[in-house]
Amino acid sequence: MGYPRPRPKRLAAKLFLIRRRLGLSQPKLAKVLGVREYTDISKYERDVNEAPLAVLLAYSRASGIPVEQIIDDELTIDFQSKIAS
Repeated sequence: MGYPRPRPKRLAAKLFLIRRRLGLSQPKLAKVLGVREYTDISKYERDVNEAPLAVLLAYSRASGIPVEQIIDDELTIDFQSKIAS
């Protein structure tokens, strides 16, 4: 057995922030991302479950924010230049 990989500490907060900046409810975001159950969005935002890579890529595409910026705890998200209001 190997070692478990470290889990990003700020991922849940970043996913919540992205959804709020996009102005979408959890059910609407689930449709945009192709997530079957909108309750999964809640689980990602509360850090109950970690979003799979395919979902993180969908967040990245929907928001225009590079996936690295979403996942990496040392990087912050600059909403001013990424998401048009």
